Amino acid sequence: MGKDLKEGNHEADYEAQLRLLQIELVKLQRQIISDGLRLLVILEGRDTAGKDGTIKCITENLSPRDTHVVALSKPSSREEGEWYFQRYVAELPSAGEFTIFNRSWYNRAGVEKVMGFCTDTQYKQFMGSVNQFEGLLVDSGIQIMKYYLDIDKKEQAARLESRKIDPLKQWKISPIDEQAQHHWDAYSVARDLMLLQTSSEKAPWTVVNANSKKHTHLNLIRDLLSRVSYPDKDEKILTVDPEIVMPCPPLGKNPPKLAS
Repeated sequence: MGKDLKEGNHEADYEAQLRLLQIELVKLQRQIISDGLRLLVILEGRDTAGKDGTIKCITENLSPRDTHVVALSKPSSREEGEWYFQRYVAELPSAGEFTIFNRSWYNRAGVEKVMGFCTDTQYKQFMGSVNQFEGLLVDSGIQIMKYYLDIDKKEQAARLESRKIDPLKQWKISPIDEQAQHHWDAYSVARDLMLLQTSSEKAPWTVVNANSKKHTHLNLIRDLLSRVSYPDKDEKILTVDPEIVMPCPPLGKNPPKLAS
């Protein structure tokens, strides 16, 4: 896996490739702004899968005025009484904007389901309506890309331990993260059901093998750029490693083989 970084000068090669991809992202943003496009990228995945680092690589050189990262906290008591999608709708991109959801309405299909934060009825209502909801967004002109970052259990354990001992990472520690290993199997089941039932034609899932952070960053950005149109695209640097980026098939068909 991950043969796109040269041996011996790994870090320098990574930085050089990332810079070229970030230049492409700037080209894309110019197109989004000039044409009034609306792009929504949803990042989901295992705890510690690297969503924050991936988002930083994507947004580092983009316009903060036209790029929005959304990471909503636990809903308030008032929000709990609203339509489930309501607080997310307020964060959707307007014309000329690029929005990234660092976790999204799919909380209901993952952590809420596994940890018992929603009822079975609420879960079933979500799973039965999310494809239609996303279809309405796509039909309104929003392009949606959904990525699930997957890591294996051993790698997650190592990253959780790193958070405990690194003072710069301790802000990431949460009670939910502490339960990630204990509920590993339940999260695997919830993930598989989510991918199986919500990878629609209008808003399909793409799974990313995120065991290597650097390969995750490079290949996810390549995949994102390869799926959008903008002038002067440098196609030769957008080849994606198929062992890392795995598109999900249409509804009802088995997703790629994932960490169990």
